[in-house]
Amino acid sequence: QVQLVESGGDSVQAGGSLRLSCTASGSILSINQMGWYREAPGKQRELVATITSGGTTDYADSAKGRFTISRDNAKNTMYLQMNSLKPEDTAVYYCNANIRILMDPRGSWYAYWGQGTQVTVSS
Repeated sequence: QVQLVESGGDSVQAGGSLRLSCTASGSILSINQMGWYREAPGKQRELVATITSGGTTDYADSAKGRFTISRDNAKNTMYLQMNSLKPEDTAVYYCNANIRILMDPRGSWYAYWGQGTQVTVSS
């Protein structure tokens, strides 16, 4: 069993900052790419940022210059530092990770999702 648990969501005013965390636990052999996605009411889930195990990052245009994704491989934890928050950043933020699990002789990669953490930005 593998679990991804997000934390750090909150209600803030526009211009404020939040730091989200996502920790993976369970029967983990290795973690490849991790990412943050968000889903606003009435909208499809969209990519915010991704980071590889080597630290290569990629951002959605809406996140560039304001958000920073990082990870601590030793702790199986990923972070999203969000600055200059806007009301349009309001959404449930989900973490995603591609994980190889123990006891899988094929060594396949599996995509796991967290339960989400709510971010609300008021104007």
